[in-house]
Amino acid sequence: MSPEEIAPGIFILQEKNNARLATRSFDPVPVYGERIQDGYRHWDPYRSKLAALILKGKGQPLPSLKRDSKVLYLGAATGTTVSHVADIVSGGLVYAVEFSARSMRDLVRLCERRKNIIPILADAAKPVEYAPLLEPVDLVYQDVAQRNQAQIASLNCARYLCQGGELYLMLKSRSVDATASPRAVLQSELKRLTGLDRIEVMDLEPYHLDHWAVRARWNPRPI
Repeated sequence: MSPEEIAPGIFILQEKNNARLATRSFDPVPVYGERIQDGYRHWDPYRSKLAALILKGKGQPLPSLKRDSKVLYLGAATGTTVSHVADIVSGGLVYAVEFSARSMRDLVRLCERRKNIIPILADAAKPVEYAPLLEPVDLVYQDVAQRNQAQIASLNCARYLCQGGELYLMLKSRSVDATASPRAVLQSELKRLTGLDRIEVMDLEPYHLDHWAVRARWNPRPI
C-alpha cells in the first residue's frame, strides 16, 4: 500500500490494481464498517456523497477543507461522512446538526471519541435556534432530505458562513419534487440560492442517482 495525498487530508491507497479513497485518522476505529489499514480509513463513495464528489472531481482541491477549517455540517445522520470530514479538519471543528434523535444517539457516541465534532440536535431549517452554539465557519456542508433545500442552505450561509467561505450542497432532487425531472429540480433550486456565486455543479452518478453536488462561494451583494 502506497498512500498518495491528492488533497490536504485526502488520500488514494494503491493496492495492486485497485485505488481507494481514504482519510487518515488518529482514532482508527471503524464508524460504519469501513476497512482500516495503518490508520487510513477507506472512504466509500456509495456511502458518502462527499467522497463521490472528490472521486468524480479527480481529487481537485477543495479550498474550504483544510486542517484548521471550521465546518457546519447540516444533516449529519449517524456520522458516516462527518467522521471523514473530522479526519480532514483534524485541527478544526465540525458542528454536526441532525434532526433525528435516533441518529443523534449514534452521532453522540462518535463525538465521545472525536473531540473535534460538536453534535447539535436541531432542525437545519431553523438556524437561529443553534446560534448560541456556533461561530463563523469556513464551510457549510448540507445533505438533508427536505423540500426546501436551497432555502435551508441560503439561510445557514447568511447567518454562519464567512465572507469567501464555501457551500457544498448535496441536492437530493427526489426529496424536493419526485414528479419533476432531476435536472429541472436542479435548475429551480439553483435559482433559489441567494448570496452565493456558483463554482461547480456535478451529478453524482453512478454513486448516487438523482443527486447533484453544488459548490458555491458566499458573496452577498450590497443592497
